[in-house]
Amino acid sequence: MSDEYGSDFISITDEDGKEYELEVLAELEYEGSKYLALVPAEDDGEEDLEVSILKAVDENGEEILVTVDDEDELEAVYSALMDLMYEDEEEEDSET
Repeated sequence: MSDEYGSDFISITDEDGKEYELEVLAELEYEGSKYLALVPAEDDGEEDLEVSILKAVDENGEEILVTVDDEDELEAVYSALMDLMYEDEEEEDSET
């Protein structure tokens, strides 16, 4: 899987060669690893967007994104990401 980092959007290619455009909602360093919260870039009007959490790992000198298979790790990272995202929203609200 390869990835191209842009401002808030990335393009990833899975192991079958299928390419996906994703929007980065948040990026988090947690226990020495980097995680990204992502949603599909296409806005089809759905209110219940499926958020994917992927972990950035180094493979042969290249950073790739992988799924988090450990349920405890995934829950901890999800909780930390939600705290981060709501903290950012609260800061924006207090500035206005």
